[in-house]
Amino acid sequence: MSEQRNEQRTRRVVVAGAGMAGVQTAVALREQGFTGSITLIGAEPHQPYDRPPLSKAILLGAAEGSAFEIDFEALDIDLHLGREVTGVRPAEHLLDTEAGPVPYDTLVIATGAEPLHLPGTGTVPGVHLLRTLDDAARLRPVLAERHDIVVIGAGWIGAEFATAAREAGCAVTVVEAADRPLAGALPAEVTAPMADWYAALGVELITHARVAGIEAGAVLLAGGRRIAADAVVVGIGARPATDWLAGSGIETDAAGAVVADASLRTSRPDVYAVGDCASFPSARYGRRLLVHHWDNALQGPRTIAANVLAEERGEPPLSYDPVPYFWSEQFGRFVQYAGDHADADTTLWRGGPADDAWSVLWLRDGALVALLAVGRPRDLAQGRKLILSGARLDPGRAADASVPLKAASG
Repeated sequence: MSEQRNEQRTRRVVVAGAGMAGVQTAVALREQGFTGSITLIGAEPHQPYDRPPLSKAILLGAAEGSAFEIDFEALDIDLHLGREVTGVRPAEHLLDTEAGPVPYDTLVIATGAEPLHLPGTGTVPGVHLLRTLDDAARLRPVLAERHDIVVIGAGWIGAEFATAAREAGCAVTVVEAADRPLAGALPAEVTAPMADWYAALGVELITHARVAGIEAGAVLLAGGRRIAADAVVVGIGARPATDWLAGSGIETDAAGAVVADASLRTSRPDVYAVGDCASFPSARYGRRLLVHHWDNALQGPRTIAANVLAEERGEPPLSYDPVPYFWSEQFGRFVQYAGDHADADTTLWRGGPADDAWSVLWLRDGALVALLAVGRPRDLAQGRKLILSGARLDPGRAADASVPLKAASG
């Protein structure tokens, strides 16, 4: 037993990435009793921070930053900032960084995702992304000066930024290639009514619109329309930040996500992956999931920490199979989603878009598999538990917005 404790005490865990997933992995290891060395490496020079406030509080000057309130020194976590990872050599147990190689016994890949760029706009002045603290710092004076802003993409980040820009007094136009907001995330019957939210806040939403080019002061659309723009914010999605894994032998998929198993272990047994950069198999939904949301970056690290310790003890690993969850604050509404509706066979509405608050439920074989709640946080809280338990619902009671959702389970 003493030999086992000594092995754990000297074991080296290196975490690549100091966002939510990386930080929470390091913290969870300590909380669960890991006594070996932990090294946390982040590419940004800033103290590790939370990202959700970037799209509103920091943009609007309501907060200067969102650093995690974590005493890394007290937790004996060796923190290295402003240090990009450049590669990994699994056979040698070495993580390559700009400052030289770092040896590890266990590596956790938590490098997150990076925003997609609009082709041909890299050198055009006034074009912005919104992913990092520095991005938000560059955009804050744009909002403060009440510029005319064009947002490209009516997804979650586009809607949140448009909301903040209108609150700051900017004129905002949102350009979307699809026929409606959130076209890639939710069904048309759910998202089509959301277009009204834009107009109600004074945001012009242009759908079926392809950007032909961006020049200083304007966005050009296919078909000839020219939209004046002091600034352009591109929010067309993100991809896993995993290019640095090229040649490592660690498996990634067509989307660039690290392919992890149910225990979040990669194709190399001593390498794990978590957060926005990793896909994992879900027994609950019967397919692999790639979840680019805050809650996944909070929950996954706990499983990795438990499995690092289980490996030390010779115990079987835990499986990671969460109910995906995220939220968005946009156009004066609190929007929450839990689960995965891809294989649902029944859709039920609790209220409707004409109401101030409403929810949509998705069922498969009578069991709740996903729900969207607009201004109904109690539906979300109860529904998430019902999804987790696999409970079947009475459709009539479930569709009655006056009935607590938990009371609709059979």
